[in-house]
Amino acid sequence: MTMDIGRGKQGRRAYSLDDVAIVPSRRTRDPEDVSTSWQIDAYHVEMPILGAPMDSAMSPQTVIELGRLGGIGVLDLEGLWTRYEDPQPIYDEINRLPEHASNRRLQEIYAEPIKPDLIGERLQEIRDAGVVVAGKLSPQRTQKYWRTVVEAGVDLFVIRGTTVSAEHVSSRQQPLNLKRFIYELDVPVIVGGVATYTAALHLMRTGAAGVLVGFGGGAAHSTRQLLGIHAPMATAIADVAAARRDYLDESGGRYVHVIADGGIGRSGDLPKAIGCGADAVMLGAALARASEAPGKGWHWGSEAHHPEVPRGHRVYVGTVGSMEEIMLGPSSRANGTVNYIGSLRRTMATTGYLEVKDLQRVEMVVSPYEPHS
Repeated sequence: MTMDIGRGKQGRRAYSLDDVAIVPSRRTRDPEDVSTSWQIDAYHVEMPILGAPMDSAMSPQTVIELGRLGGIGVLDLEGLWTRYEDPQPIYDEINRLPEHASNRRLQEIYAEPIKPDLIGERLQEIRDAGVVVAGKLSPQRTQKYWRTVVEAGVDLFVIRGTTVSAEHVSSRQQPLNLKRFIYELDVPVIVGGVATYTAALHLMRTGAAGVLVGFGGGAAHSTRQLLGIHAPMATAIADVAAARRDYLDESGGRYVHVIADGGIGRSGDLPKAIGCGADAVMLGAALARASEAPGKGWHWGSEAHHPEVPRGHRVYVGTVGSMEEIMLGPSSRANGTVNYIGSLRRTMATTGYLEVKDLQRVEMVVSPYEPHS
C-alpha cells in the first residue's frame, strides 16, 4: 500500500516481524510429528538455523557445537579467529572496554592483518569435527581470499555485506563479478543482504544457492540512524520470496533459498519469518546469549569496527543458557530467548503443518505488537 509522505513524495507501507502474526488453522498436529529439517544444496540439517558470522557468537568451537545440535554455524573469515593465533586475550579486552571507547578500540583491534594460514586452520578444525563447514567473506575481500577458503574445503561459501548487489559500480577498483565468480566456483554460495524484489532477483540470476534478506546484526546495528537505510523484515522477506517464486518460473525450476538475516530477536520471530516466505534464518544476538559464546554476553558485528563509518555498537545481551538450551530447550523462561526449535515445532503443530517449507503457506495478519509495561 502506497501512502503519501507529503505532496512531493510517496512511500510504501512496510512491516516488521513485530507487526505481523500467525493465525492458527482448523487442523492441529502432535508437535512430535512435525519435522524442522532443512536442506540446502547437498547439505541436510535438522533445523533451519545458521549462526551469524559474528565474532561475539561464532568461534570454531561454537560453530562445531551448533553443527552438532543440527544447525550450520558460519565463521567470520575476516574476524578475530583469522587475525590472531590466540584471540582469547583480545576477547577479554573487548569485554572490559568502556562503552564510549569501544568503537575506536574495535577499529584498532580489527586493523590487524588477516592471515591466510589461519583461515585454513580454522576451517580444518571445523571439518575435522564432521559438521557442515561454512565461512563468510565480505564482497570487498572475496577476490583476495576466496582461493584460500575453497582450498581449505569449505562446504558453503557465504558472501555477506550490509548491502550486496549483483551490479556494483566503482571508479576506483574492479568490483567482484558475482555471476562469473559463482559460475566458476564449485561450491554453493549464499549471498546478501538484500531487501527488495529487484535486487534479490538479480542476485538469484548470479547462480547463488541462497540469498540473505536484511542487513544482519539487528541487535547491534545502527545503519538506520547513520545512513537512513532500513527495510522492515516482514515486508523484505515477503518481497524476496516473491522474487524466488518468479525466478523459479524464469529459470525453469531452479530454487533459491531465502534466509532471513537480522531481526530474529525472539523465538516467535522464527516461525513468523518462515511464514513470510523464508526457508531459514540467521541468528546473531540469540546465539551471543549462549554460555559458550566467545563474547560472554557482549555482542557486536563487523559494522561496529568499520574503519571509516562504524554502523554498529558493542551491546550487552547477557547470557540465558547453553546453546543447546537456546536451540532445543527445555525452557524455564517465557521471554522467547530459549528453545527456538521447540517454539517452531509447536507453532507448526498449532497450524497443522508437517514440514518447515509448508509453513510458508500459513495465514498471517497485520497486528502491531504492544508489549505490556
